Amino acid sequence: MNWPAPTLADVFKARRAIAPYLQRTPVLEPAGLASTLGCRAVLKCENLNPTGAFKVRGGVNLVASLDPEARARGVVAASTGNHGQSVAYAARLFATRAMIYMPEAANPLKVAATLALGAEVIQTGHDFDAARLAAEDYAARHQVRYIHSSNEPMLVAGVATAALELLEAVPELDVIFVPIGAGSGALAAGVVARAVNPAIRVIGVQAEGAPAVYRSWREGRRVVTERVATFAEGLATREPFDMPLALLPRLVDEIMLVDDNQLVDAIRLILETARQLVEGAGAAPVAAALARRDELAGKSVGLILSGGNITVDQLRRILNHERL
Repeated sequence: MNWPAPTLADVFKARRAIAPYLQRTPVLEPAGLASTLGCRAVLKCENLNPTGAFKVRGGVNLVASLDPEARARGVVAASTGNHGQSVAYAARLFATRAMIYMPEAANPLKVAATLALGAEVIQTGHDFDAARLAAEDYAARHQVRYIHSSNEPMLVAGVATAALELLEAVPELDVIFVPIGAGSGALAAGVVARAVNPAIRVIGVQAEGAPAVYRSWREGRRVVTERVATFAEGLATREPFDMPLALLPRLVDEIMLVDDNQLVDAIRLILETARQLVEGAGAAPVAAALARRDELAGKSVGLILSGGNITVDQLRRILNHERL
């Protein structure tokens, strides 16, 4: 399939669609973080969205666009947590039934939050991709709208409103770091950066223990890994999806890997310097900037904190320097 990238006009349209339901998230420049990174460090706090993650922007934009018949049948999604909460939140806004398939070992905080939003949660499979296959099968058999976590131009256009807000606040950015799980956030940042200022480098960040998108981007072919090994469930994807696979090569300048120790260090650093609580995926941009500190000297760097849905147990272990 020839996937068209959303345009900047699509992003502005999405902003109008989500404006009645979602507020702008803060843009912060903590002095302590800038000192540590050796650059101007600009945080986009998507962890402060109603669901604690950036994906709610895409969910609201997409569900708002459905016709009454589709809404009446309901929606289905597969998620490790943040995408599911996004769809559940949007479905509740528009009085639509939502069924969310999640892995058996999904983050309990995210499971509980999805249930609290009124969705039905089905936990099945050992990882995200197993849950996704079950969700796709249910949607096909029952003719219900399946909302993919990244193969959705309307979803990406909604997510891209975060990058638009960031560049409206700080148009002179030199680099934007954004996490990559399914890939919608990186696509979204690339769409906006390419339209506003093509000189801005967009760098996607994936977990070393879940490198499918990174390897696919490097090798120019689809690479599916047998398993993932990272505590950052928002980055834990074994298989790259069609739309990111097609569009990332022209929307993202680079994809890099960080390991779990780097993510943990970044979570502590963000908490100490910015007083922001983020999950593993949300810490990935700061972890990457720390790794590239020497290259970033004197630059203005955007860091998208994609989510803050970390469990109390994870946070306790991180603060106590225990293994996750």
